[in-house]
Amino acid sequence: QLHLVESGGGLVQPGGSLILSCTDPGATLGDYVIGWFRQAPGKEREGVACIARGSQTKNYADSVQGRFIIGRDNAKNSVYLQMANLNSADTAVYYCAAVPGSRSYCSTRTSAMTYWGKGTLVTVSS
Repeated sequence: QLHLVESGGGLVQPGGSLILSCTDPGATLGDYVIGWFRQAPGKEREGVACIARGSQTKNYADSVQGRFIIGRDNAKNSVYLQMANLNSADTAVYYCAAVPGSRSYCSTRTSAMTYWGKGTLVTVSS
C-alpha cells in the first residue's frame, strides 16, 4: 500500500512555471511506474505524463508535450513534474499515481494505475 503525497501546487500567472513533486516516505518510488494526472472542474481525469521504472521511458499527453518534463530524483525518493509556459487550460488538480510495473513501459491511462495521491491544485490565472 502506497501513500503518495503531492506538493508544489499553487497560483501561477500565464506563461509561468511550476514544479510538482510526488513522494512516499514509506516506499521506494523507484520500484514503481509513476504517472501524473490532472482533473479540471467538470472534466474527466486525464493522463499528463508517466515514467517507467527505468526512467528512460517517458510518455506525455499531446497537450503538454514540449512544456512538461517528468523525472525522478532518486536521492529524494520523489518524482517531479516540471511545468513551463502554463496557460489557463492547465488549471486542474494534479494527481500522482503509481503501479508496480515495467522498467521500459508506462501508460498515461488512469486505468493503468493502482495507487493514487490526494492531489495538489494548480491554478493558472492573472
